[in-house]
Amino acid sequence: MKPTFKFRILTLALIIIILAASRTKVDAQTQSEKDSALSDRIAALELQANYSRTGDDHLLVIGLATFGWVSSKTTNTINGVSTVSNTNSFPDADHFEFSPMFLWRHGKKFLMEFEPSFSNNGLGVNWADISYFAAPNLIIRAGYLVVPFGTYSKRLAAGWINKLATDPMGVAEMAPADYGIEVEGGLPLGSMKMNYNFALTNSNLLNSDGTLSSGSMGDVNNNKTFTGRLGILPLSNSSLELGVSGMFGKVGTPGTAFQNAKGTAYAFDLNYVNTIRPLLINIKGQYNIKNISDVNYISPVDSVTTYTFTNHSTASFIQCSIRPTTVNNFLHDMELAGRYTTYNTPENSTWGSNQSSFTIGLNYWFSWRSAFRVSYESYTGNSTASKALNAFTGKTVKNTWYLQFSIQL
Repeated sequence: MKPTFKFRILTLALIIIILAASRTKVDAQTQSEKDSALSDRIAALELQANYSRTGDDHLLVIGLATFGWVSSKTTNTINGVSTVSNTNSFPDADHFEFSPMFLWRHGKKFLMEFEPSFSNNGLGVNWADISYFAAPNLIIRAGYLVVPFGTYSKRLAAGWINKLATDPMGVAEMAPADYGIEVEGGLPLGSMKMNYNFALTNSNLLNSDGTLSSGSMGDVNNNKTFTGRLGILPLSNSSLELGVSGMFGKVGTPGTAFQNAKGTAYAFDLNYVNTIRPLLINIKGQYNIKNISDVNYISPVDSVTTYTFTNHSTASFIQCSIRPTTVNNFLHDMELAGRYTTYNTPENSTWGSNQSSFTIGLNYWFSWRSAFRVSYESYTGNSTASKALNAFTGKTVKNTWYLQFSIQL
């Protein structure tokens, strides 16, 4: 019997449904395979990007170098008798330095800094620390670091930053490098700004002559030194900064006669940079005060007797430089700088002296980080050391010329 028309229609509809279902299954399988391949490719790219993120880990090698020539005449007078000595050194051994700096950044939060230094035929380390950028206004640092006492040692001591060929005597010595931890940052105060810097380091140690030393990896007296600085920029253009610092801690070594000795120090600093056409005016200054407990020291001339003195020291400098940055001729790269420095150490010690110096210099800036300097410095020192300890050295006058080139690489 021949199929009816209705049966044929039903059969055709069934065939169409089967074919459609089959095609849908094939398309779904193909799409699934495409999605799987794309997913695998995206996963591979994500893995590759995770290990090859540009700038995530980065090693940068920079550094600084200072090279120069020095010529000086020194006159020492003691008990009415004067002696004269002349020196002529190439390079200037007291200020020659070659310091590569290694900076390793890991992600956006960690930075490692390491700066070895070759100077005066010796190899040392200026600092070696790790910084963690915890927040926009907070950096946590640990390692071998320069303590935040004043501003000169942390901001101005590098040869390519310093305006003159020499450091202000006594100022940098009171801000040593030591092992410890540090926090620093800044905050807005309306139209003003402030910054802070605090450190906890191993103790300074009192030496047998009343001087201090630091930088020991081990803390032999189990005490810590606290150092902190607060700075404020009171003007809306941030041209002026005023800072105050303090340093406190025990300095005595256990088992010695001065094991309970304490040291306190204070510093006050200022920084003013502003353009008063046609000149860029740059004024910097710092005043340091250091006191150590009165203790008895063993006499260097008789080991069975002791002596004492008021262990009080001050150091200060005021510096000004002018540069015609708004002119368009060769004067644009010239800078005139001058500085007055004082450094007074304890009377009746073995190293007591009232010292002062005046330094003037002319700089030529090849770029913002390289300069050639001609500096002249006049120094006067009057010994206040103990005559009974055979430490008195009379009066010293020293006049020195410097030629110096400094660069940051």
